[in-house]
Amino acid sequence: MAKHIDAEKRRQAIYGWLLLSPAAVLLTTFAFYPTMATLWSSLFSRGTRRRPTEWVGGENYADLFADPTFWLVVKNNLLYAGITIPVSIFIALSMALWANSKLPAKGFLRTAYFTPTVLPMIAAANLWLFFYTPGLGVLDQIGGLFGLPTVNWLGQPETALWAIIIVTIWKEAGFFMIFYLAALQTIPADLKEAADIEGASRWTYTRRIVLPLLMPTTLFIAVNALINSVKLIDHLFILTKGGPNDASKLILYYIYEMAFAFFDAPHAAAMTMMVLLVLGIVAAFQFTVLDRRTHYQ
Repeated sequence: MAKHIDAEKRRQAIYGWLLLSPAAVLLTTFAFYPTMATLWSSLFSRGTRRRPTEWVGGENYADLFADPTFWLVVKNNLLYAGITIPVSIFIALSMALWANSKLPAKGFLRTAYFTPTVLPMIAAANLWLFFYTPGLGVLDQIGGLFGLPTVNWLGQPETALWAIIIVTIWKEAGFFMIFYLAALQTIPADLKEAADIEGASRWTYTRRIVLPLLMPTTLFIAVNALINSVKLIDHLFILTKGGPNDASKLILYYIYEMAFAFFDAPHAAAMTMMVLLVLGIVAAFQFTVLDRRTHYQ
């Protein structure tokens, strides 16, 4: 009997590992191994034909902390994330609430909101060039009707990053709306009927019932928006290339530039590890604190 139980446990263990093996292979190949290789690369100097790579430990990280451009990029990314994340979520929620209400041609409205999302990143950036081009762009054409001067939206340090922020919000709000719209349709209709019986206003129903029930979706969207805020490169490559004077340069574009324009892979690896560390801390905070509170546990 004991042998039969042990054999059954072994079979269950083997079956479990077989189920886990595809995910384990994929994660090891495309996540764990690249992460360890990047960490290892960040601990060596940049090699040349005359001088091979050498172990430098944390020197690459120290160089980054002493680099004013690095801190400017960090500041740009914090501002970019601090604006795009809450504004995109607010607009997405507003669009979802409106698209979920009893309106004629709801299908057309939802399609119109979602259209920017299906556009490729490069195509969306080229589209916005028609808005931002000095003198010829839509914004300057409209401003000219009111006698406003021409503005080089992408060529001025004061406006370049804000122009990128607007493009990102326009691109992401419709994508996040789909998640909110799906979540709204899972809310039982009898909750609205009970609220109407109690005499609750639309605002009270939304604030006391709808928004709390949407908190898991909001958390999911916020985490995705945070990840998106540190991986933007397509729009920058087309619109500003990080300029002028690094005013619109973000962390991933700086990593790309460091690795493939300056051929400085160790410093690019060091920046990558710092980004992974920050995202890991945010993920740990989500799963240990926010997730429990969001699901009211």
